[in-house]
Amino acid sequence: MNYWATLAQRIDSFIRWVGNTVAFASIAMALVTTTVVVLRYGFGQGAIAAQESVLYLHGLLFMLGAAPTLLSDQHVRVDVFYRNFTVRQKAWVNTVGHTVFTLPFCALIALGSWTYVSDSWSILESSPEPGGIPAVFLLKTLIPAMAVLIIFQAASIIIKGLIELSEVPNRD
Repeated sequence: MNYWATLAQRIDSFIRWVGNTVAFASIAMALVTTTVVVLRYGFGQGAIAAQESVLYLHGLLFMLGAAPTLLSDQHVRVDVFYRNFTVRQKAWVNTVGHTVFTLPFCALIALGSWTYVSDSWSILESSPEPGGIPAVFLLKTLIPAMAVLIIFQAASIIIKGLIELSEVPNRD
């Protein structure tokens, strides 16, 4: 196996680990939401930090779950033609598509969010709600983190596509 294939496998393994880890956020969201409902309607108690934690967990799940979703090829796609393509044609579409669209778009997100996130970190931005979570800066950090993870996963897909395209097609 060559260096590039090994690199793509390592990226995929890391992204898979991120996905498996972040998946627990959905369980935590369900538990926290249940707790908030029981506290509110069972005991008449509010829990601002718990309510905000559901928002944080949702952000974590959505933002960091995007790259693992890309890895498992589960993103929404209009595949009227794609589903009938050969493996080689799909490799072309994926390689060109991720090179032309995904990488520049994610770079734009990462670079465009940099000031927004760094300003939040510089003041250690916290919740405007009394009793809220004092870590809005961490939530905002998920924006460039998502972009970077998708860049890594797109790079892996591009590498695998180039390997597929460099192989001599079977002429049987």
